[in-house]
Amino acid sequence: MKSALIVTLFLAAASASVMAQDSAAMAAAQSACGPKNTNFDAKEDASQHPTPQPEPGSALVYVVQDMGEEKCTGCALTRIGMDGSWVGANQGTSYFFFTAEPGEHHLCLNWQSRFEWRNKAFAMATFTAEAGHAYYFRSRISLSRSIYNFDFDPVNYDQGKFLVASSPLSVFHAKR
Repeated sequence: MKSALIVTLFLAAASASVMAQDSAAMAAAQSACGPKNTNFDAKEDASQHPTPQPEPGSALVYVVQDMGEEKCTGCALTRIGMDGSWVGANQGTSYFFFTAEPGEHHLCLNWQSRFEWRNKAFAMATFTAEAGHAYYFRSRISLSRSIYNFDFDPVNYDQGKFLVASSPLSVFHAKR
């Protein structure tokens, strides 16, 4: 009886620890992302391909979603947040860009889907922006043995320019 009580208490403590870790992870994700109830419509637009330079006093951030060989029409919409606000979205293989003030920034990538389990997929990155610089990040969603892998990583300038040049622009707007 005493052993059963000890095991029960141990399991309860372990469960509380896991819930606290889940809560801490969600809090970190939400501080980098934007409001949970904001969703986007996005589509690829190959008819335009802007690649501006950073404006004086700010940095430019490009986010490229690289679907590789995955054929996932309509299922790969990701929204990107910075420092607690959504800044845009990519659909399929596409890119978009936004400006950032100099300093440390926290980025969040969140899969937006009609399936609730996919909406729980987050990836994060941190970078320190310098005025006049361009920064490139690549997101990837891949399928391996019925498991989706979700990556969000900085890439070097040359790789970033190549990825942008070989991807259509993402045109997006927040749903009301």
